[in-house]
Amino acid sequence: MAQKEGGSAKAARRRLRKKAAGTEVRRKKEFTYRGFTLEELRAMPLQDIIELLPARARRTYLRGLDDERLTFVERLRNNGTEEAIRTHCRDVPILPDFVGKKVSVHNGKEYVLVEIRPEMIGHYLGEFAMTRKPVKHSGPGVGATRSSKFLPLK
Repeated sequence: MAQKEGGSAKAARRRLRKKAAGTEVRRKKEFTYRGFTLEELRAMPLQDIIELLPARARRTYLRGLDDERLTFVERLRNNGTEEAIRTHCRDVPILPDFVGKKVSVHNGKEYVLVEIRPEMIGHYLGEFAMTRKPVKHSGPGVGATRSSKFLPLK
């Protein structure tokens, strides 16, 4: 077999084909939500955006937001600064207008800073501020039996 330095002739041909096809440069995939780009979503009227949301979020907006949630949504839309808005409203579905804003959501103990990204559209604010911490067990206690003191090597 004919071998070249750095691999076989077949591998060299494969590299040439890749170079000719232009697969060296990877483009970042543009975000779309249900087939619409972020700019198209922002240009849409609220009624059309609501029709694209999942059922639970759609129902929340169709029934109407109460005064507290409505004032929060208005404050968030009008906020142009980098400062985060603090809120206890965990049950507000995220709209395309919120993308790029910062919100501090209360988790029952403290405020958790959430920076809203396009992938979060249709989800609720509370989904990104966890209310429970995962349990981290330490070693066995004083009254532990010999069998429960066994800790497997990691």
